[in-house]
Amino acid sequence: MKSKIISLCAIAIGIFSGAQSLAQYSSTPPEKSPMPMKPEMTEIWEPEVKVVTPAKVLGDAPSDAIILFDGKSLDQWVSQKDVTKPAPWKIVNNDHMEVVPGSGGIQTKMSFGDCQLHIEFSAPDIVESVGQGRGNSGVFFQNRYELQILDSYNNRTYRNGQAASIYKDHAPLVNAMRGPLEWNTYDVIYTAPRFKADGSLDAPARITVLHNGVLVQNNVTINGLTLYVGLHTYPSAHGDDVISLQDHGNKTQFRNIWLRKL
Repeated sequence: MKSKIISLCAIAIGIFSGAQSLAQYSSTPPEKSPMPMKPEMTEIWEPEVKVVTPAKVLGDAPSDAIILFDGKSLDQWVSQKDVTKPAPWKIVNNDHMEVVPGSGGIQTKMSFGDCQLHIEFSAPDIVESVGQGRGNSGVFFQNRYELQILDSYNNRTYRNGQAASIYKDHAPLVNAMRGPLEWNTYDVIYTAPRFKADGSLDAPARITVLHNGVLVQNNVTINGLTLYVGLHTYPSAHGDDVISLQDHGNKTQFRNIWLRKL
């Protein structure tokens, strides 16, 4: 009986305290409302956004793009084996270029950091080999970080080494590869790594990739220098650098390459 009386008292005290708190809260005058907002107070007019003329055909270059390859000239590229020499790959039908196996990779004359890149590629017309031996090449940003190019149409290989992978780093979300006689597109947003004054890494590189219009890399972190063997880590501090295309012994083809600096 005594315990019941104590419990009822505790409940009564709790109700009284709550009511008192509520009364105290409700008696507190509300804060004064801030000055009423007007629509124009959140409108930013200056500076005016720069006008860029988009391409009439989807995938073609907008007006502010740097044309790296138009099908007719390799003037924007040099040999990786000897940068004083022209790019040794073959131009076919004033339409596309083709890797000359054994000639070495090619690289841009210009250097880039943050960028938007559009590139179209096709596997060799004649399907040969399997796995990594089929239509292999790669796009290297800042000459260090590879977006894999491979004929991954009905061609199984390790998932972080197939087409649209960040090689040995991130597998693509899906395999959106077209057949060997068709053209593929990569549309890439690349953010270069940042380094501190002492040379240590401040922020890693990031990349978003659409493969044939399908999102396959969603703003992923690039974990370091692309390596065939070993874990990826960041090299010493560096700035803008060339974009390079790999000679991996296959007659991979390229066309319509353009870039926007970001």
